Amino acid sequence: MRRSAWRYLWKSEDIRTKLLLTIGILILYRLAANIPVPGINREVLQGLSAAGGAGGQLFNLLDMLSGGTVSNFSILAMGVYPYITAQIIIQLLTPIIPALERKLKENQSEGRKWMEKWTVILTIPMALLSAIGQINIFNSMAAQMGASSLMAFGFTGAQLLPTVTTLLSMVAGTMFGIWLGQLISEYGIPNQGLSLIIFSGIIAKLPSNLLKLLVDQQSGWWMLIIVLAILAVTIFAIIYVQQGRRNVPVLFPGRRIGNRMSMPVRSNLPLMVNMAGMIPLIFAQAFLSFPAIIASYFVNSKTAWVASMATGIQATFGGGNVWYAIIYFVTIVIFTFFYTDVLFTQQNYGDNLKKQGAQIPGVVRGAPTQKYLTKVQRRITLPGALFLGVVAALPFVVSLVLPIGNNLFLVSSAGLLIVVGVVRDTFTIVETELKVHGYDESLIKG
Repeated sequence: MRRSAWRYLWKSEDIRTKLLLTIGILILYRLAANIPVPGINREVLQGLSAAGGAGGQLFNLLDMLSGGTVSNFSILAMGVYPYITAQIIIQLLTPIIPALERKLKENQSEGRKWMEKWTVILTIPMALLSAIGQINIFNSMAAQMGASSLMAFGFTGAQLLPTVTTLLSMVAGTMFGIWLGQLISEYGIPNQGLSLIIFSGIIAKLPSNLLKLLVDQQSGWWMLIIVLAILAVTIFAIIYVQQGRRNVPVLFPGRRIGNRMSMPVRSNLPLMVNMAGMIPLIFAQAFLSFPAIIASYFVNSKTAWVASMATGIQATFGGGNVWYAIIYFVTIVIFTFFYTDVLFTQQNYGDNLKKQGAQIPGVVRGAPTQKYLTKVQRRITLPGALFLGVVAALPFVVSLVLPIGNNLFLVSSAGLLIVVGVVRDTFTIVETELKVHGYDESLIKG
């Protein structure tokens, strides 16, 4: 019987060091999440957390996106989402501006470094705008409740220094979180830094959501059983869909052996149903949080129709309503197709197969091959995109029947997709590392 390579997990000093370093950095991130921003009125913050209506829903949505750091308004209240937003902007600009696209195609390694550099630079103004927006949102929500302001916010007089201090603290917190994520990607589990940072924030909300579900002593346990049943079925469906792939037949040329040529080798090119993974969900969450933040600048406008429209936008994008669920579903589907196209274009299968002398039966090498594979990839991406959207919107549908709401998956629907995706990707990377180090049954002698 073939035994798993996982039994050698702690025997490799290199892998063990990476895992321990990753865990240590995540613990440091969660500790930093408890450092409060100076100058915040804690009583007002607690009132906002317990408030109902659109304002309370928006507060809880932002709290979920940040991994619970908004409820105590820590220096990590914005999480790493300004960085995600900057990534969206850069990736949207790349196909639009020919010079950027050409720069990326000519030298992919240098192109990625350039994109990373400008993503980090763009993150700073995005974080600043997001910080100002969050404070404006909470101040306007407090004013609507008849409470005092969350903080004395302004850029004139005595308010200037506290405002600048608060904004610098929040921007520095975001950049600190991004830096920790990059440390994980470089020295810990490769290419999983930011995903694990977001993962740790989502998991941190699990105990409190579980307690909220069990508050009702009469039906709490029954609700828990229902939630766990739905959770188990959904996790199985997520794994099943994410493992789905379409195998495209490929013929590789035979090799010359002496004076004879061997027969062409038949192989398959696997195209994944969900090539984008959980990235579209993270993009969608970051993207949909911005309308409410931008609207916060105009809620207190002296022009009646502007203030009314801003309030309506806040209510729509505050979560917990049908319109938000529909917009959320559509946004996820669009981002799934967009990000899959970006990733697939970067792979450049047409040219790579042509260089190897390989050919898809019945398809001309080069550009026609790339066109054909793009068509196949888009076709199989459709069910994957619809599935992601359905799972993300499922709590809104279930809440119409059961009084569960966003506690359906204990970590929110999008959170569940991200958690499962991150765990799967992390396990795959660790298993690959094990095999690279020779801890595979087929590579071990004796």
